[in-house]
Amino acid sequence: MEKHRTTTALVTGSTRGIGRAIAEALETRGIRVIRHGTRAEGEDSIAADLGDPVATAQLWDRACAMAGGRVDVLVNNAGVFEASPIDNTDAYWLAEWERCLRVNLTSAAQLSRLAVRQWLKDGQQPVAGRLVNIASRAAYRGDSPDHWHYAAAKAGEVAMTKTIARAYANQGILAFAICPGFTDSSMAGDYLASRGGPGLLADIPLGRVAEPAEIAAIAAFCATDAPPSMTGAVLDANGASYVR
Repeated sequence: MEKHRTTTALVTGSTRGIGRAIAEALETRGIRVIRHGTRAEGEDSIAADLGDPVATAQLWDRACAMAGGRVDVLVNNAGVFEASPIDNTDAYWLAEWERCLRVNLTSAAQLSRLAVRQWLKDGQQPVAGRLVNIASRAAYRGDSPDHWHYAAAKAGEVAMTKTIARAYANQGILAFAICPGFTDSSMAGDYLASRGGPGLLADIPLGRVAEPAEIAAIAAFCATDAPPSMTGAVLDANGASYVR
Protein backbone atom coordinates (compact mmCIF):
# COMPACT_ATOMS: atom_id res chain seq x y z
CA MET A 1 0.00 0.00 0.00
CA GLU A 2 1.25 3.47 -0.82
CA LYS A 3 2.92 5.18 2.14
CA HIS A 4 2.05 8.72 1.09
CA ARG A 5 -1.71 8.25 1.26
CA THR A 6 -4.06 7.38 4.09
CA THR A 7 -5.10 3.76 4.18
CA THR A 8 -8.87 3.49 3.72
CA ALA A 9 -11.17 0.70 4.85
CA LEU A 10 -14.78 -0.06 4.00
CA VAL A 11 -16.56 -1.78 6.89
CA THR A 12 -20.07 -3.03 6.21
CA GLY A 13 -22.64 -3.06 8.98
CA SER A 14 -20.54 -0.61 10.96
CA THR A 15 -23.16 1.64 12.52
CA ARG A 16 -23.66 -0.65 15.52
CA GLY A 17 -22.39 -3.69 17.39
CA ILE A 18 -19.31 -5.52 16.15
CA GLY A 19 -19.07 -3.41 13.02
CA ARG A 20 -18.97 -0.16 14.94
CA ALA A 21 -16.31 -1.56 17.26
CA ILE A 22 -14.23 -2.63 14.25
CA ALA A 23 -14.54 0.81 12.66
CA GLU A 24 -13.43 2.49 15.89
CA ALA A 25 -10.50 0.09 16.32
CA LEU A 26 -9.30 0.81 12.79
CA GLU A 27 -9.63 4.54 13.28
CA THR A 28 -7.44 4.39 16.37
CA ARG A 29 -4.76 2.92 14.10
CA GLY A 30 -4.93 5.89 11.76
CA ILE A 31 -7.07 4.25 9.10
CA ARG A 32 -9.83 6.20 7.45
CA VAL A 33 -13.03 4.17 7.72
CA ILE A 34 -15.96 4.42 5.36
CA ARG A 35 -18.91 3.08 7.28
CA HIS A 36 -21.95 1.35 5.89
CA GLY A 37 -25.37 0.85 7.40
CA THR A 38 -29.05 0.89 6.62
CA ARG A 39 -28.85 4.67 6.93
CA ALA A 40 -25.99 7.11 6.57
CA GLU A 41 -24.51 8.57 9.75
CA GLY A 42 -21.97 11.29 8.96
CA GLU A 43 -19.77 12.27 6.06
CA ASP A 44 -17.85 8.99 5.81
CA SER A 45 -20.99 6.86 5.87
CA ILE A 46 -23.00 5.23 3.10
CA ALA A 47 -26.49 3.74 3.31
CA ALA A 48 -27.11 0.65 1.19
CA ASP A 49 -29.41 -2.36 1.20
CA LEU A 50 -27.15 -5.39 0.80
CA GLY A 51 -30.18 -7.41 -0.18
CA ASP A 52 -30.09 -5.51 -3.46
CA PRO A 53 -27.18 -6.39 -5.79
CA VAL A 54 -27.41 -3.04 -7.55
CA ALA A 55 -27.17 -1.15 -4.24
CA THR A 56 -24.26 -3.36 -3.20
CA ALA A 57 -22.30 -2.50 -6.35
CA GLN A 58 -23.10 1.16 -5.86
CA LEU A 59 -21.81 0.95 -2.29
CA TRP A 60 -18.42 -0.15 -3.58
CA ASP A 61 -18.34 2.53 -6.27
CA ARG A 62 -19.25 5.26 -3.80
CA ALA A 63 -16.71 4.03 -1.26
CA CYS A 64 -13.95 4.06 -3.88
CA ALA A 65 -14.93 7.58 -4.94
CA MET A 66 -14.88 8.77 -1.33
CA ALA A 67 -11.49 7.11 -0.85
CA GLY A 68 -9.98 8.88 -3.84
CA GLY A 69 -10.22 5.86 -6.11
CA ARG A 70 -8.97 3.03 -3.91
CA VAL A 71 -10.18 1.08 -0.89
CA ASP A 72 -7.28 -0.75 0.77
CA VAL A 73 -9.16 -2.88 3.29
CA LEU A 74 -12.58 -4.50 3.03
CA VAL A 75 -14.28 -5.83 6.15
CA ASN A 76 -17.47 -7.77 5.38
CA ASN A 77 -19.32 -7.62 8.67
CA ALA A 78 -22.96 -6.89 7.82
CA GLY A 79 -25.43 -9.68 8.35
CA VAL A 80 -28.94 -10.69 9.32
CA PHE A 81 -29.92 -13.35 11.85
CA GLU A 82 -33.59 -14.14 11.51
CA ALA A 83 -35.30 -17.38 12.50
CA SER A 84 -36.94 -19.51 9.83
CA PRO A 85 -38.64 -22.61 11.29
CA ILE A 86 -38.95 -25.56 8.94
CA ASP A 87 -42.73 -25.68 9.43
CA ASN A 88 -43.19 -22.34 7.66
CA THR A 89 -44.75 -22.47 4.22
CA ASP A 90 -42.43 -23.47 1.39
CA ALA A 91 -42.58 -20.00 -0.10
CA TYR A 92 -41.78 -18.27 3.19
CA TRP A 93 -38.97 -20.64 4.12
CA LEU A 94 -37.35 -20.30 0.70
CA ALA A 95 -37.72 -16.52 0.76
CA GLU A 96 -35.99 -16.36 4.14
CA TRP A 97 -33.25 -18.69 2.88
CA GLU A 98 -32.64 -16.49 -0.15
CA ARG A 99 -32.65 -13.29 1.89
CA CYS A 100 -30.18 -14.62 4.46
CA LEU A 101 -27.75 -15.89 1.83
CA ARG A 102 -28.13 -12.72 -0.22
CA VAL A 103 -27.21 -10.43 2.68
CA ASN A 104 -24.79 -12.66 4.60
CA LEU A 105 -22.92 -14.34 1.76
CA THR A 106 -23.67 -13.07 -1.72
CA SER A 107 -23.18 -9.39 -0.91
CA ALA A 108 -19.87 -10.26 0.77
CA ALA A 109 -18.86 -12.21 -2.33
CA GLN A 110 -19.92 -9.35 -4.57
CA LEU A 111 -17.90 -6.79 -2.62
CA SER A 112 -14.93 -9.15 -2.33
CA ARG A 113 -14.91 -9.68 -6.09
CA LEU A 114 -14.93 -5.95 -6.73
CA ALA A 115 -12.13 -5.45 -4.21
CA VAL A 116 -9.99 -8.25 -5.63
CA ARG A 117 -10.43 -6.94 -9.15
CA GLN A 118 -9.30 -3.48 -8.04
CA TRP A 119 -6.33 -4.81 -6.08
CA LEU A 120 -5.22 -6.98 -9.00
CA LYS A 121 -5.35 -3.99 -11.30
CA ASP A 122 -3.51 -1.37 -9.27
CA GLY A 123 -2.23 -3.08 -6.15
CA GLN A 124 1.10 -2.36 -4.50
CA GLN A 125 3.44 -5.11 -3.37
CA PRO A 126 3.99 -6.82 -1.04
CA VAL A 127 0.41 -6.17 0.16
CA ALA A 128 -2.11 -5.10 -2.46
CA GLY A 129 -5.17 -5.30 -0.22
CA ARG A 130 -6.61 -6.98 2.83
CA LEU A 131 -9.97 -8.72 3.11
CA VAL A 132 -11.49 -9.57 6.49
CA ASN A 133 -14.72 -11.57 6.61
CA ILE A 134 -16.69 -11.79 9.85
CA ALA A 135 -18.13 -15.28 9.70
CA SER A 136 -19.38 -17.29 12.70
CA ARG A 137 -18.83 -20.30 14.89
CA ALA A 138 -21.93 -21.61 13.11
CA ALA A 139 -19.81 -22.19 10.01
CA TYR A 140 -18.26 -25.17 11.80
CA ARG A 141 -20.58 -26.10 14.63
CA GLY A 142 -23.89 -25.38 12.93
CA ASP A 143 -26.72 -23.42 14.49
CA SER A 144 -30.25 -23.86 15.82
CA PRO A 145 -32.98 -25.73 13.90
CA ASP A 146 -34.37 -22.34 12.85
CA HIS A 147 -31.11 -21.09 11.40
CA TRP A 148 -30.06 -23.51 8.66
CA HIS A 149 -29.65 -20.56 6.32
CA TYR A 150 -27.38 -18.62 8.67
CA ALA A 151 -25.01 -21.56 9.24
CA ALA A 152 -24.88 -22.28 5.52
CA ALA A 153 -24.11 -18.66 4.67
CA LYS A 154 -21.30 -18.44 7.21
CA ALA A 155 -19.78 -21.74 6.09
CA GLY A 156 -19.81 -20.37 2.56
CA GLU A 157 -18.09 -17.21 3.72
CA VAL A 158 -15.27 -19.22 5.29
CA ALA A 159 -14.82 -21.32 2.16
CA MET A 160 -14.82 -18.20 0.00
CA THR A 161 -12.15 -16.59 2.20
CA LYS A 162 -9.89 -19.63 1.91
CA THR A 163 -10.36 -19.72 -1.85
CA ILE A 164 -9.45 -16.05 -2.25
CA ALA A 165 -6.40 -16.47 -0.02
CA ARG A 166 -5.13 -19.44 -2.03
CA ALA A 167 -5.84 -17.85 -5.39
CA TYR A 168 -4.24 -14.44 -4.88
CA ALA A 169 -1.61 -14.71 -2.14
CA ASN A 170 1.22 -14.42 -4.63
CA GLN A 171 -0.30 -11.19 -5.91
CA GLY A 172 -0.33 -9.49 -2.53
CA ILE A 173 -3.98 -10.02 -1.64
CA LEU A 174 -4.48 -11.25 1.93
CA ALA A 175 -7.74 -12.75 3.19
CA PHE A 176 -8.81 -13.69 6.70
CA ALA A 177 -11.99 -14.97 8.33
CA ILE A 178 -13.05 -14.49 11.94
CA CYS A 179 -15.56 -16.84 13.53
CA PRO A 180 -17.09 -15.36 16.67
CA GLY A 181 -19.40 -17.28 18.91
CA PHE A 182 -22.05 -15.34 20.76
CA THR A 183 -21.08 -11.70 21.10
CA ASP A 184 -22.67 -9.02 23.21
CA SER A 185 -24.42 -7.29 20.32
CA SER A 186 -28.08 -6.56 19.72
CA MET A 187 -28.33 -9.42 17.20
CA ALA A 188 -26.89 -12.03 19.56
CA GLY A 189 -28.71 -10.55 22.55
CA ASP A 190 -32.10 -11.21 21.00
CA TYR A 191 -31.09 -14.79 20.31
CA LEU A 192 -29.73 -15.37 23.79
CA ALA A 193 -32.96 -14.11 25.29
CA SER A 194 -35.10 -16.28 23.03
CA ARG A 195 -33.05 -19.40 23.80
CA GLY A 196 -32.91 -19.02 27.57
CA GLY A 197 -29.62 -17.16 27.96
CA PRO A 198 -28.23 -18.88 31.11
CA GLY A 199 -28.46 -22.30 29.45
CA LEU A 200 -26.46 -21.13 26.49
CA LEU A 201 -23.88 -19.44 28.69
CA ALA A 202 -23.33 -22.74 30.48
CA ASP A 203 -22.03 -24.11 27.17
CA ILE A 204 -19.25 -21.50 27.04
CA PRO A 205 -16.26 -22.53 29.20
CA LEU A 206 -15.17 -18.90 29.47
CA GLY A 207 -18.46 -18.22 31.23
CA ARG A 208 -19.48 -15.22 29.14
CA VAL A 209 -20.06 -14.15 25.57
CA ALA A 210 -17.45 -12.14 23.68
CA GLU A 211 -17.36 -8.38 23.74
CA PRO A 212 -17.50 -6.46 20.43
CA ALA A 213 -14.14 -4.90 21.29
CA GLU A 214 -12.57 -8.36 21.40
CA ILE A 215 -13.74 -9.21 17.89
CA ALA A 216 -12.70 -5.74 16.76
CA ALA A 217 -9.17 -6.26 18.08
CA ILE A 218 -8.82 -9.42 15.99
CA ALA A 219 -10.27 -7.74 12.91
CA ALA A 220 -8.00 -4.71 13.26
CA PHE A 221 -4.98 -6.98 13.55
CA CYS A 222 -5.95 -8.84 10.38
CA ALA A 223 -6.61 -5.56 8.58
CA THR A 224 -3.27 -4.00 9.50
CA ASP A 225 -0.56 -6.07 11.16
CA ALA A 226 -1.18 -9.74 10.41
CA PRO A 227 1.85 -11.06 8.54
CA PRO A 228 1.31 -12.19 4.95
CA SER A 229 2.03 -15.80 5.92
CA MET A 230 -1.20 -15.74 7.93
CA THR A 231 -3.36 -15.30 4.85
CA GLY A 232 -6.15 -17.84 4.68
CA ALA A 233 -6.34 -18.12 8.47
CA VAL A 234 -9.68 -18.62 10.20
CA LEU A 235 -9.61 -17.24 13.74
CA ASP A 236 -12.04 -18.49 16.38
CA ALA A 237 -13.37 -16.29 19.19
CA ASN A 238 -16.00 -18.28 21.03
CA GLY A 239 -14.81 -18.75 24.61
CA ALA A 240 -13.85 -22.38 23.84
CA SER A 241 -17.48 -23.29 23.17
CA TYR A 242 -16.26 -24.90 19.97
CA VAL A 243 -12.66 -25.95 19.43
CA ARG A 244 -11.25 -27.65 16.36
